[in-house]
Amino acid sequence: MLKQLYIKNFTLIDTLDIVFHPGFSVITGETGAGKSIILGAISLLLGQRADSKTIKNGTNRCTIEAHFDLRNYDMGSYFSNNDIDYDAEDCILRRELTSNGKSRAFINDTPVSLNQLRTLGQQLVDIHSQHQNLLLQEEDFQLNVVDIIANNEKRKTEYLQQYKAYQQAKKAVEDMEESIARTRENEDYLRFQLNELVEARLQAGIQEELERCSEKMSHAEEIKSALYESESLLSGNEESILSHMKDTTRLLEDIRKVYPDIGECSDRLESCYIELKDISQEIYSHTQNIDYDPKELNDINEQLDRIYSLEKKHHVQTVEELIDIQNDISRQLEQIDNSDEELRTLSNIAEQNHKECLSIAKKLSKFRKSAVKSIEKEMQVRLVALGIPHVRFKIQMDEKELQADGIDRISFLFSANTSTTMQPIKDVASGGEIARVMLSLKAMISGAVKLPTIIFDEIDTGVSGKIAEKMATIMKEMGQHNRQVISITHLPQIAAAGSSHYMVFKEESSNGTTSRMRELCNEERTMEIAQMLSGADITAAAISQAQELLKQK
Repeated sequence: MLKQLYIKNFTLIDTLDIVFHPGFSVITGETGAGKSIILGAISLLLGQRADSKTIKNGTNRCTIEAHFDLRNYDMGSYFSNNDIDYDAEDCILRRELTSNGKSRAFINDTPVSLNQLRTLGQQLVDIHSQHQNLLLQEEDFQLNVVDIIANNEKRKTEYLQQYKAYQQAKKAVEDMEESIARTRENEDYLRFQLNELVEARLQAGIQEELERCSEKMSHAEEIKSALYESESLLSGNEESILSHMKDTTRLLEDIRKVYPDIGECSDRLESCYIELKDISQEIYSHTQNIDYDPKELNDINEQLDRIYSLEKKHHVQTVEELIDIQNDISRQLEQIDNSDEELRTLSNIAEQNHKECLSIAKKLSKFRKSAVKSIEKEMQVRLVALGIPHVRFKIQMDEKELQADGIDRISFLFSANTSTTMQPIKDVASGGEIARVMLSLKAMISGAVKLPTIIFDEIDTGVSGKIAEKMATIMKEMGQHNRQVISITHLPQIAAAGSSHYMVFKEESSNGTTSRMRELCNEERTMEIAQMLSGADITAAAISQAQELLKQK
């Protein structure tokens, strides 16, 4: 629970350092004294987004710090999960804002993100302001109340996991159906494209090979003529190169005995002769392989034209890329051929997930129905005690399609008397009645959820007299059992019920207006409550009445 609050340079507050106590405490003060400012500071400390305009004029830094006692609450897991030092006796939350718009958050002097601060803050303090009464109009709030009383947190987590699995499976079916629809629209075209590619007889390296063949056949006469002439020059007649080399070799060999120095030249020339003779024979064999076949050349060029056309059509440069496209189209067509089977498989998975999800949702609904009975019974008792003697309160449960919160649609029905039919509470309840319903719900919730501190901001709006005393009694009871309740109030009956009483007031000085807050002693409480009863002119009767109220606390 909240032990101490320190605020520095926040709007009209220069420095505030106040100690809070267990049980039921009240905060009073004139309208505009700064009670909402203090509440705003606490909200920032709990993770609300910051605005540099809230920094007190003339300063460049604002600090808000609170100390909490967590010894009676099992919250160690949050700190271990977030790698933050844990001191159950003194947990410190701090928020710092600077005039340049920067914000920093700390838990036990460890820097944390705003989300981490907010997550812990939601487990430490519940602030119920007047605008929160509007939550009573919202279906998800009403459903959440039922789930809290039913202790459905683990069941909701289990259900949500299964619901997400169902949604994923359902989306997989929808995506597959869309994919099938798209591909089937293009199926004829895909098959046409595949046929074009297959007819091109594509193989790795075929384009280069065809281009070489085309080039060779296109110059067949020129090549053959050059080969014939080359072969003729080498060995065609008695005047050929080889004939002259043979004669030369013989002449050198004849003088070798008498002129040994020419032996090396003779050997080299012999080797050249053998090499040239071999070349001549190879050239001759090439001449036999060069044929000009117009039909073959035409076929080659047609295949090349087909390849070039396909490359241009598919915006690629090589046959290898065309082969990749061919394989991809084949895979797409194979998917189309197998898609019905795959869709059946996915649909079966989605159907199974739906069944499991619906099964868990029905179990969740069963626990909700059980909780509804106890809520209706307890709310009837509480609201009668709060001055609505003929109240009727019922929770209507209707079934809906599977959603993230289950299959139940919740509606709180209300009637303040016996002559009108029950209708949704937002349509028929007055402001004072809604305040009493919300307080009753909060009292029930506080018994189900171990929340350290609850702050009520003028929840007593629209009530007075004996009803205010009853509301004070409820809040006082809520402040028991290791729980702390703080009520900001304008009603003397509620102010008198607090075990601790704080007053917010303004001071004027040469530096401007400043909001301050202090805890009142018994005599000061009497005068504050008397003023709340009679106004600025405190009468003896008001003082006497204030003393009587304080005796009853």
